[in-house]
Amino acid sequence: MQIDGEKIEGLIKDGGAALSQSPAILEKAAEARGLSLEDAAALLSIEDPALVQALYKTAGEVKEKIFGKRVVLFAPLYLSNYCTNGCLYCGFRSANREVERTALTPQDAVREARVLEKMGFKRVLLVTGEDPRWGLDYVISCVKAIYGDTGMRIVHVNGPPMDVPEFRELKASGVGVYQSFQETYHRPTYEKMHPAGRKRDYQYRLDVMDRAVTAGFDDVGIGALLGLYDYRFDCLSTIAHSQHLFREFGAHAHTISIPRLRPAPTGLDGAPRTVTDEEIKKAVAVYRLSVPSAGVVVSTREPAQLRSFLIRAGASQLSAASRTSPGGYAGNGDALEQFSTNDKRTLHQVLSCVAEEGLLPSLCTTCYRVGRVGHDFTEKTMAGEMSKFCQANAILTLKEYSLDQRGNGAALETVDKTIAASIDEVNDPAIKKALLEKLEELEKGKRDLFF
Repeated sequence: MQIDGEKIEGLIKDGGAALSQSPAILEKAAEARGLSLEDAAALLSIEDPALVQALYKTAGEVKEKIFGKRVVLFAPLYLSNYCTNGCLYCGFRSANREVERTALTPQDAVREARVLEKMGFKRVLLVTGEDPRWGLDYVISCVKAIYGDTGMRIVHVNGPPMDVPEFRELKASGVGVYQSFQETYHRPTYEKMHPAGRKRDYQYRLDVMDRAVTAGFDDVGIGALLGLYDYRFDCLSTIAHSQHLFREFGAHAHTISIPRLRPAPTGLDGAPRTVTDEEIKKAVAVYRLSVPSAGVVVSTREPAQLRSFLIRAGASQLSAASRTSPGGYAGNGDALEQFSTNDKRTLHQVLSCVAEEGLLPSLCTTCYRVGRVGHDFTEKTMAGEMSKFCQANAILTLKEYSLDQRGNGAALETVDKTIAASIDEVNDPAIKKALLEKLEELEKGKRDLFF
């Protein structure tokens, strides 16, 4: 895998020259077939308010065309803040010697997962720093413990890059998506930001997804930490990375995350390249139009109001109720955080807000468990065949959430209205009939029903 930095810098420089083509590019983007890097660069250069609004509108329409109204909700679970890397922007960096380090035991991880499960989550993303003492065997032990002792249905992992044999072991433990961020694709900036640790090796990290897919991971998640370098360079490079995966393996990145640099006990005095809210909005929209099949993920780094806008401008996944320190859910609030969060709402508050926006909150985990992954997932989404499954499965998981949360005193009127309205919007007669039958089964006590 190679990033052609000169080409991308040239596209950024020439992006303004292509502004006259923006209406035609947006018209093409509306077909939900993806965009070239040249087209993406032109859209990132838009400044005219009317064109900017057209960009957001088109991205929202493409998201709904691909996935329907559903917005997936999940939570990260931090296993360990031990790390041997020296990343200047991260609270876990090895130079932070004065803070207490924590690594959850598998039993601790189970306790954390049970707290999340009680909230209503059905999927969890395990996150860990890079330290040989808490390596592959440790992560696998936590994965197996969570599957064995909780009701979590799918476990994803955001962890250090590995070699192919290690990835095979991780995949065999039942992990769904493997996620790793390049942080910045601009090599000089990358080398400056990573002065120590294994993460110094730019190329090894850049090739991580090729190794993961070769080892059997059908679904992988990529992203750049916006704020380290010119956000346009990193957005275009992320798109180029996904295009590389499609050329080599027949599937785009399953998810594209869009984290923005947040305050943490780091070696930086603020973001090297400030990224505004308007630039975040553009990035989300351009990701959606360039890689329509990807889940565009927005974390709790961003404030609630902005996140509400972004799910209208192309984002399709939100983390919620996040704690970025090991043990943060079960009560260990003193452990070192990787970064500070901005949206501190509960899952129920986020879920209700999504519903109030007229969208459909989803806690679905189906595709990973029925084989709608990798090339098959990309084909189905690009062909417009995924939204009917997304809609039906979102309704089922939302109904399950409503039934299970009734004893917790949650206000569920908005949730129940959303379920009823979403059922009315199901157009396929066969799916609607089967959906109504499954909803009756949920009422009778069955769980984990899906299409």
